[in-house]
Amino acid sequence: MIMKQLNINKYLLTAFLVIGIISCSDILEEKPRSIFTPEYFKTEKGVMGGITSLYAHLRYIYGNGYWSLIGEMGTDEATYGHGGDGNVLPLDYTGKAALTPSSSRADVLWNQAFSNINTANGIIENALEVGTISNALIAEARFFRAFDYFMLVQTFGGVPLDLGGGELKFNTSTSRFSIRNTVPEVYTRAIFPDLISAVNDLPEQPRLTGTATKTLARLYLAKAYLTYGWWLENPNDIPTYPECNRTDPDGHDAQWYFQQAYEVAVTAIDNPGPFKLQPTYYDVNLAQNDRHNEMLLYADHTESSEYYDGSSHSYNTGSSPGNFADWFFKWDYTFLQSFTDPAQTTAVRSVQREAAQAYGRPWKMMCPPIGLITNTFSDKINDSRYDGSFVTTFRGNWPKGGIPNSVLYNANGMPVSPGDPILTFLNEEPTTPIVYPVGPGKSNVGAGELPGRADWVIGPREISRYSWPNLWKLGPYRTDNGTGLGQPNGGITRPFPIAKFSELYFIAAEAAVKGATPNPGKSARDLINVIRARAGKWRWDNNGNVAKVQDNSAAMIAATPATIDINYILEERSREYYGEGYRWFDLTRTQKWEEFSSKYEICGLAYGVGDRNPIIYTRTIEKYHYLRPIPTGQIDGLEMTVEEKAAYQNPGY
Repeated sequence: MIMKQLNINKYLLTAFLVIGIISCSDILEEKPRSIFTPEYFKTEKGVMGGITSLYAHLRYIYGNGYWSLIGEMGTDEATYGHGGDGNVLPLDYTGKAALTPSSSRADVLWNQAFSNINTANGIIENALEVGTISNALIAEARFFRAFDYFMLVQTFGGVPLDLGGGELKFNTSTSRFSIRNTVPEVYTRAIFPDLISAVNDLPEQPRLTGTATKTLARLYLAKAYLTYGWWLENPNDIPTYPECNRTDPDGHDAQWYFQQAYEVAVTAIDNPGPFKLQPTYYDVNLAQNDRHNEMLLYADHTESSEYYDGSSHSYNTGSSPGNFADWFFKWDYTFLQSFTDPAQTTAVRSVQREAAQAYGRPWKMMCPPIGLITNTFSDKINDSRYDGSFVTTFRGNWPKGGIPNSVLYNANGMPVSPGDPILTFLNEEPTTPIVYPVGPGKSNVGAGELPGRADWVIGPREISRYSWPNLWKLGPYRTDNGTGLGQPNGGITRPFPIAKFSELYFIAAEAAVKGATPNPGKSARDLINVIRARAGKWRWDNNGNVAKVQDNSAAMIAATPATIDINYILEERSREYYGEGYRWFDLTRTQKWEEFSSKYEICGLAYGVGDRNPIIYTRTIEKYHYLRPIPTGQIDGLEMTVEEKAAYQNPGY
């Protein structure tokens, strides 16, 4: 079967700069080059430039806020905020707008992955002729080819293995014809062979800080086995496309793949190389601790140079390769106000936009439903992950914005100093009812008051599309703010996390629940309790802004159910990875999307009493929604008949 290139004008990948990491001797850096050619790939310089571009391409997907929409919106983790636009509303499935090939932002992946796959093809095909390229370097290309195909097959179903030059061959010609392979073909011909080769040939220690390792390849191999096992089992009769029998070409059943997923993941846990879990969940997400040894893969960024970062550090418009995903999760806290006088006649903005992890630029796109706060993160005492994921306390920073007052007056006319709480999203509903204003009120955001408190407050049952706890874990961090607010509108200069060592425990646990025979001491409950025990360890109360050395591991383990099921694993995954783009993939893999996400509760779009009443919304999630539509640009660019184009598109779109 001959298949031609599908991504018009993407067959030659620009070699973008990718940045290094930590030390001058460990920098992954390359001169920019407009195109790659077969002759260039037959040189050592060409191969190294191609490998560099494989890492650079990550920044065009991860850290892109529109790709975060694909992973989060329409799930139990996110609905639209009051800034939600035509990119956001279709993905909520509540009838606000239709999801179409033009409105789906899955184009972020489609438009980048195939050119990167073609670069990997060129490296794999030509590197051996150079004579100085090690199998370990070629394995990096194999890893990324598998990585991109794995993301594509989860998102769109079967996709082409032939880009115009032959199956898994480097393509140098433009073609406007394409045929999609089936899901089993993509897994068994591309993803599994490449990842097995990567596991065999990649080193335990990274070549440079942040490059691919044996542990990283094992994580993706285990996850691919797990995902394909679910696909073969198909418990809820979800359709696939292109249509095919759910039989494995290699003759294995779903149970075989679950067992393989378990064994590969446990092997990685037992042979971690330089990787391990961080001591506390706070350490996992603390910006000053970025690039730690729990992180297996990330899309890197740097504060040191806009040129190497690929993004403006003063004003980014929201485009790749800039990191701007965090903006989508933030409400406009900058409208918060306090007063210069006890009589509260002269208002000033007391929490200003700042290039700090708790703050940053608010785009108001996505907010957590009430149930995420009250149910998923119900334990806010023992479990540190709510405190280590969200900003619930907004503190005064007005002197950094040039307001000289040493004291302002806030709720109940009480004084507050810089660094004091101005607004708090309460962990629980108080026994004394919160008094909310009819409109914006004195807080200017519709927050309420409680007797004896100087901070404005909002209860968990009053979280709305207007105001919600900010995402903390992905927020900006700069070392050049000085005594001011810094550059909160610039691209975020932190690496964006893609793969973590912790996920190996979840993969192995899920495979065990699906019937894999566990090793002694590594049952599903044992594995999940490793993660939960870590979540019970505190060294810092993030929202209290105070040291908190406390070990609640025993309580966390005791609260774990005796029998772990898929639903519990999915709840734990949400607590661990909220906001990082995992959720839609987790729910579609396990076919639990509708069960977990068909209803949610949230207050209204504005401030004040009228919009502090929770409303239950119902989503219409159809089976065909389990695949994203092929982007309009791809379909329009094909020189095929109308019938062939229609057959190329996923059903329902």
